[in-house]
Amino acid sequence: MLWRAITLTLAGALLALLTARAVTALTAQGLIYDDLAALPTPRAAIVFGAGVRGGQPTAVLYDRVAAAVDLYKAGAVDVLLMSGDNRTPYYDEPAAMRRTAIRLGVPPSAILTDPAGYSTYDTCRRAGEVFNLRQVVLVTQRYHLDRAIFTCRAFGLDAVGYPADRRAYRGMAWFQVREWGATLNALIRLGVERLAG
Repeated sequence: MLWRAITLTLAGALLALLTARAVTALTAQGLIYDDLAALPTPRAAIVFGAGVRGGQPTAVLYDRVAAAVDLYKAGAVDVLLMSGDNRTPYYDEPAAMRRTAIRLGVPPSAILTDPAGYSTYDTCRRAGEVFNLRQVVLVTQRYHLDRAIFTCRAFGLDAVGYPADRRAYRGMAWFQVREWGATLNALIRLGVERLAG
């Protein structure tokens, strides 16, 4: 009986994970653009935090910012929202993102910062509720885009994605595994919010 219960539990968990990934992938289908020229414009870019070390962006985060800068310079977006974690004075993703974008040629007036973007869910919710954005292009690595697009669209944003993959990243296998759980968590959290609202 115990093994049967364990087997059913594992099967249920696997089904839930597969369903969550399928739902987000279907939502994002046709909404990810590799070609700058093909992006619908005008839009604001949302850049998701991805870690800083010693005040400097990690490779994953740097590439997100650099990709957003490319969008700005190409005229595909007119504003960049840098959203990330700033829980303490010693860890400030949005400030590091802003400094990097300015160093790469974006004027400070074109950059917004959200220090309460603790998760993809928070970033997408606050982009609409706090910053009043509606048409957005989400800048992050491809493994994250399905969930980001799904979440932002769930909050009523007209969201498309632009991949920021520019190199092989250390620890990418872990990011991809983690994404399965994060995707299921996003669907549960959104579902609970809809039921509560």
